[in-house]
Amino acid sequence: MILPVVVNGLIQTNAYFYIDDESKHGFLVDPGAEAGRLLDIIKTRGFVIEKLLITHGHADHIGAVPELQEKLGIPACMHENGREYAENTEFNLTREFGAPIKLTNVEFLPDGSEITLSANPKFSLKLLHVPGHTTDGAAFYSEKDGVAFVGDTIFHESYGRTDLYGGDESTLLNSIVKKLFTLPDETVLLSGHSGLTTVKEEKTRPWFAGLKA
Repeated sequence: MILPVVVNGLIQTNAYFYIDDESKHGFLVDPGAEAGRLLDIIKTRGFVIEKLLITHGHADHIGAVPELQEKLGIPACMHENGREYAENTEFNLTREFGAPIKLTNVEFLPDGSEITLSANPKFSLKLLHVPGHTTDGAAFYSEKDGVAFVGDTIFHESYGRTDLYGGDESTLLNSIVKKLFTLPDETVLLSGHSGLTTVKEEKTRPWFAGLKA
């Protein structure tokens, strides 16, 4: 089951529950705000969240992490480049917007890591490093379900901004082409700030013309 929840903090952000239907255990991707509301959903639905998955360390994607960790006692997972965003409130933008946040209890993982559910080892996501919006940009991909949680790497008819710390447009476009556009065309891309799209649909955009995997 994939349950999207639009949370309202710095800006509106799509958080996603990715839940194993049999065990009701799962992951919560990009809990950017409204920890109390997310906890209510977890309680009402009977979910057991094993890990928080962070596509990148910006304020609008990590805002609810500390409170959720305090209440649930679970780790967060980021790409290994996420350490500087987790620990530096200027880079993660929380110094400028709201209360400064430094993340703790974080598993910093390399590209290609498989994040597996303890309750069902067949239920997993693969971390794909897609830098360019930030240096730690990650997508979490399920081959079984044909979906990728892509954060701010790519949107429907657009892609992430590159004018903040760690951003680089050429790096971002090449990351998308090499890591996301090599996934099956029917893969559904679930972003942080737009409706869903697919690999096939986004391949047609003019800004990717001439780039090769």
